[in-house]
Amino acid sequence: MAKFEKMLVALFTCVVVLARNIIQVDGNFSKSMYLTWGVQHASIMGEDLHLVLDRTSGSAAKSKRSFLFGSIEMLIKLIPGNAAGIVTAYYLCSTGSQHDEIDFEFLGNITGQPYTVNTNIYTQGKGNKEQQFYLWFDPTTDFHNYTIHWNPTQIVWYVDSLPIRVFRNYENHGIAYPNKQGMRVYSSLWNADDWATRGGLIKTDWSAAPFIASFHHFRARACKWNGAVSINQCSSNVPANWWTSPLHKKLSYSEEGHLNWVRKNYMIYDYCADSKRFNGQMPPECSKTTQL
Repeated sequence: MAKFEKMLVALFTCVVVLARNIIQVDGNFSKSMYLTWGVQHASIMGEDLHLVLDRTSGSAAKSKRSFLFGSIEMLIKLIPGNAAGIVTAYYLCSTGSQHDEIDFEFLGNITGQPYTVNTNIYTQGKGNKEQQFYLWFDPTTDFHNYTIHWNPTQIVWYVDSLPIRVFRNYENHGIAYPNKQGMRVYSSLWNADDWATRGGLIKTDWSAAPFIASFHHFRARACKWNGAVSINQCSSNVPANWWTSPLHKKLSYSEEGHLNWVRKNYMIYDYCADSKRFNGQMPPECSKTTQL
């Protein structure tokens, strides 16, 4: 009996330790993030972040903590009117030349033309995995939810709860996957008129400045990064790590339908369909039927 009780104590201790690594940051930018540049004209107040771009500078913010796996979401209202040449970015990123990164980038356009949503993923410092979409609504008139769900099995990009992209873990096939580096959450607003709109043909109209992108209700239901020990802690199949449950290992039947609808109607670029770019040597994940 004593041996059984020791086993229970050990198990309980393990669960408690894992549970302590889960942190939920709910709806308060001022406690969870801080401005990193452009502080002279950007602002964080309670649940709201306002990033500003003018001729002097863009602006950016990042989270105080790093995470490994979980669900990160923000409500974002993009710049209205002529936003050509301007990038509003929301992404996860680690540090160093071998960094991992998961991106949402919103590429502005001239008045009346839709924003382009650029998604990308970097693993061990290598990217070139862009997929781009138009949105099925005007993202400048109200806030919309943009969520990155990241677990040991897959990464899913969501827009208002609809999946638009999936990148699955194929490490067992020699394909790198971001699962060994903690990443912070970043938001930024900056001028990229050398490439952002029609390959740089349309430049930023500074007469419309200042440009303001608004963010609201940052929420991170995620495993906090405490160094290398977190690699196993955050990926363990225990109840506290809800993102490792079978429910999150693949999309539901309904989500698959929504994903296919988005891709059929709103996808405008897929690196896996761009054989000319890669001289016929396509990235290995592109041959996987479930790489979406």
